[in-house]
Amino acid sequence: MSEPNRELRTGTRVSWNTPQGETTGHIVEVATSRTSISGQTLDASEDDPRYIVESDKTGARAGHTAEALTPID
Repeated sequence: MSEPNRELRTGTRVSWNTPQGETTGHIVEVATSRTSISGQTLDASEDDPRYIVESDKTGARAGHTAEALTPID
């Protein structure tokens, strides 16, 4: 079990990689229990949360682990 990343919380601006390249957005929710978003099931828990992010460019939402996100200014 990993410790939740204290830097990442609702409103944090982040970047992440997509098949089309790096994109930016912000965290809109921190999921701490199993949830679904855009047809994707996220196995989140208190010890292993998933971060729901919204793309600046498209407005699309997706779930990511802390390791997949990089906080930006």
